[in-house]
Amino acid sequence: MQKIVITGGTGFVGRSLCEHLTAHSTSCRLVVPTRRLVNGRSVQVLPTVDLVQADVHDPRAMAAVLQGADALVHLVAILHGSDEAFDRAHVQLPRSLAAACAQAGVRRVVHVSALGVGAQAPSAYLRSKVAGEAVWQQALAAGGDLTILRPSVIFGAEDRFTNLFAKLSRLFPVLPLAGAGARFQPVWVGDVAQAIVQSLLQRPGPGPIVECAGPQVMTLQEIVQQVGAMAGCRRPVVGLPEAAGLLQAAAMGLLPGEPMMSRDNVLSMRVPNVASGKLPGLRDLGITPQGLALLAPHFHPTDLRAR
Repeated sequence: MQKIVITGGTGFVGRSLCEHLTAHSTSCRLVVPTRRLVNGRSVQVLPTVDLVQADVHDPRAMAAVLQGADALVHLVAILHGSDEAFDRAHVQLPRSLAAACAQAGVRRVVHVSALGVGAQAPSAYLRSKVAGEAVWQQALAAGGDLTILRPSVIFGAEDRFTNLFAKLSRLFPVLPLAGAGARFQPVWVGDVAQAIVQSLLQRPGPGPIVECAGPQVMTLQEIVQQVGAMAGCRRPVVGLPEAAGLLQAAAMGLLPGEPMMSRDNVLSMRVPNVASGKLPGLRDLGITPQGLALLAPHFHPTDLRAR
């Protein structure tokens, strides 16, 4: 491939993907559209990545960005928001991008979704994610080449998920936690990035939908306690019933900035975020998944105090 367009390429997963693609081939041009060019530690430090100013929601602008591209990797997603916000990000955006791909002649798409999606799922996040999958499936049904990756919760040195719990563990002697018994299969960001690379390279691949999950099924309580232990401050976790968790999330929603947890997040945790075992997984792509313990050096207590 000579040119790959990556929507969401400046995000957590996108940066890791750009690093993996660059390591695989320095001749492939990686194009990342963004509404504003950013400075600091981001993908623009890589010589084979081109940041271009474009609104991913504008199909005409994206058709221009996609001209001559061999593939699109779509990573854009949100975790918090109204039903309308989820629909705009997870359904309307894929529809707009599918139109741009058709105009530019791009027929190869890798779309990152999520485990637990379903039309009858309890949260707007999960319902909108499966609706977004359907948009791509319909758009590329007449001859396109689509791979959908469904990861569990993604961890890495720069993630918001584990870093938040590490900081909370250092601040509080006890952690009250909504959804403490919710089950996840945490997957390393590097493994997700490598799965995208392999999906682009292996054609035909192991299947149209691939589940990206780590080696361990863990409750949220177990994840929080392991993160605390790695940070040198393992704390007891007090599980909250769902009703209390919804109240906690509502209170957090009143705070400025992005909430730590929303009502929709609590509802999402009703669905186990684990691989079904009925679909291909990371090992089918030749990837041996890494566990959460990979972050132990990152959470050394001395390093954490400096954050």
